[in-house]
Amino acid sequence: MTGYGTHEIQNEQFQLAVEVKSYNNRFLDIVHNIPYYLSPFEIEIDEQVKKVASRGHVEVSIRVKQLSSDMQVMVDDQAVLRYKTAFDEIAKVIGGKNLPYDMSDFIQAEGVLTSLRQNDSEIYRRPLFEALGRALEQLCSSKTREGEATRGDLRRMADRLSAGLDVVKNHADELETMVKNNLRSRFEEMLGAQGYDEGRFLQEVAVMLVKYSVNEELVRLSTHLVEFDKLLKLDEPVGKRMDFLCQEMNREINTIGSKSQMVEINLQVVAMKDSLENIREQIRNIE
Repeated sequence: MTGYGTHEIQNEQFQLAVEVKSYNNRFLDIVHNIPYYLSPFEIEIDEQVKKVASRGHVEVSIRVKQLSSDMQVMVDDQAVLRYKTAFDEIAKVIGGKNLPYDMSDFIQAEGVLTSLRQNDSEIYRRPLFEALGRALEQLCSSKTREGEATRGDLRRMADRLSAGLDVVKNHADELETMVKNNLRSRFEEMLGAQGYDEGRFLQEVAVMLVKYSVNEELVRLSTHLVEFDKLLKLDEPVGKRMDFLCQEMNREINTIGSKSQMVEINLQVVAMKDSLENIREQIRNIE
C-alpha cells in the first residue's frame, strides 16, 4: 500500500531529515538511502518499519547537514622538530647560516598537520529515531486514508459478486427441470412410440444432476463471501488471507462455469469472474 511520511529535526550541530515512502509489493522489502556513518542503525530502523508495515516496498531516506564543523586538526610536534632539524642540516650542507624558512615550509610538509572528523554515530541516535517515529506516524496516516478508500472499493466489488451469486442460485433451481426436459426429449427422440422405462429415465436424470448440479459450489462460495466480509471489518493485516480466499472463490466460480448448461448462469459466471479479478488486483495493494 502506498504511503508517505517525513520529519526533520535540527539542533546546534546538525540538521537531520527522515523521509519514508511505501509502494505496493506482495512482500516487505526495505531499502535504505542513508549516510555511511548511520549504517549501524539499519537493523533498528528495519525493526521500527516492520511495526507499521507487513507488505510493501519501503524506502527510508535520511539526510544529515552539518551546521557546525566537526573537524579536528592535529599538529605532530615531533614531525615539526624533525623538519626543523632537517632544514638546519640543509643550511649547513650548502654553507649558509640561519637559512631562512617560514611557516609555509612546515604547513606544506607531509605529516605535520592531520585532520580528523568526529563521526560518532551515537550522537545521532536520539534525533534519528525521533524523526523516524514521526515520519512513520505520517506514513501510517496516509496508508489508513488509502486503506479506507480501498476497503470501500472491495466492499462494492464483493457486493457485485454476491449479487451475481444470488442470480445463479435462482437459476440453479431451474437446472433440475431443464435436465429432465432435455433428457426426456432425447429418450422420446430415440425411442419414439416404443416408450421407455420410467425407472431407467429417473436413474439417468440422477446421474445428470450429479454431474451438472452446482449446489455444493454455491454453498462454498457463499461461505467464502461471508468470511471475506468478516476480513473487511478487521483492523489488522488481512491481505494474505484475502489472497488465499480469492483463490478458493475463483476455484468455485470456475467449477460453476464448467458445469453450467444455462446461458443465464454463464453470463453471471463471467460477471463474477470480472468482479473477483478486480478484487484480486486490489488486495495485492493491501497488508
